[in-house]
Amino acid sequence: MKLFQITIVVLVLLIILAIAFPSWAERAPFLTSNPNYFQVGQKVIWLYKARADSSDVQRIPAEVVKLSSKQVQIKVYKHNNEFVNRWVNPNKLENSQKVKRSVI
Repeated sequence: MKLFQITIVVLVLLIILAIAFPSWAERAPFLTSNPNYFQVGQKVIWLYKARADSSDVQRIPAEVVKLSSKQVQIKVYKHNNEFVNRWVNPNKLENSQKVKRSVI
């Protein structure tokens, strides 16, 4: 009788796990098709706002240096051939390939 009860409990647990397994975590996005996917060394455009309430957005060319789960570290070049590293939200970056260059 005890073996029957253990078998039923294990069977119920397996059924619950089989049903709940897909909902444990979101499926990881296919990274290369994700427009917000960045690689170290990639050229990007930083959409910089001087103040949060400002409507003026500056488009600053940069390069990806490091990646974390929530932010991207970029290298921004200054006028005197020096650079500064900044941690930014990936939503504030766009791929430089998206930028259409005008021919003058």
